[in-house]
Amino acid sequence: MKKNKISKNWINKQRRDIYVRQSKVEGYRSRAVYKLQEIDNKFKIFKNGISVIDLGAAPGSWSQYLARNVQNAKILSIDLLEMEKIENTFQIEGDFIEIDCQEKIKAYFKEKVDVVLSDMAVNTTGNKNVDSIVTGELCIEAMNFAKKILKINGQFVSKIFMGSSFNEILSKAKENFKKINIYKPSASRKNSKESFIICKFLK
Repeated sequence: MKKNKISKNWINKQRRDIYVRQSKVEGYRSRAVYKLQEIDNKFKIFKNGISVIDLGAAPGSWSQYLARNVQNAKILSIDLLEMEKIENTFQIEGDFIEIDCQEKIKAYFKEKVDVVLSDMAVNTTGNKNVDSIVTGELCIEAMNFAKKILKINGQFVSKIFMGSSFNEILSKAKENFKKINIYKPSASRKNSKESFIICKFLK
């Protein structure tokens, strides 16, 4: 009974959510697109002709945003889950940590890239400390990967959950990038511990 009540509450919240409604009207696969749009508007991440890797891309709204709004961009989307095709993107089903996936990524671009994005998070357990630690580990893995594949002065944007791993992430970011910002878009739900780390100008 309790589970049904939670499910109904979630459905009602989704129906009231302006970003959910807007994403359906505009044909985006999830409300997450508006977080990236806000980040881009504020920090000027994307310009025409860039190369971008979208880690943990499913269901694909971030890649959709890039394909629609950045002209002549070379976009690669990777996720453990199968995704419906997005025009003007290259998709890999797999784990970006695995060597074979990294070789496919390198073969596609044939050079280092301009931007690495990560909207990855674990399926939440309800324990916010555990969730923030595990999502923090994903962010660190993504940053390690970004450090290897980005061009000098490249950019990295990743979801983080504010918690015990935050200082470690921030310290690592400062080691590798010249400019760091932490930002919570208005499209992030108020009760969520989610924020984003925006790292510019790889050293």
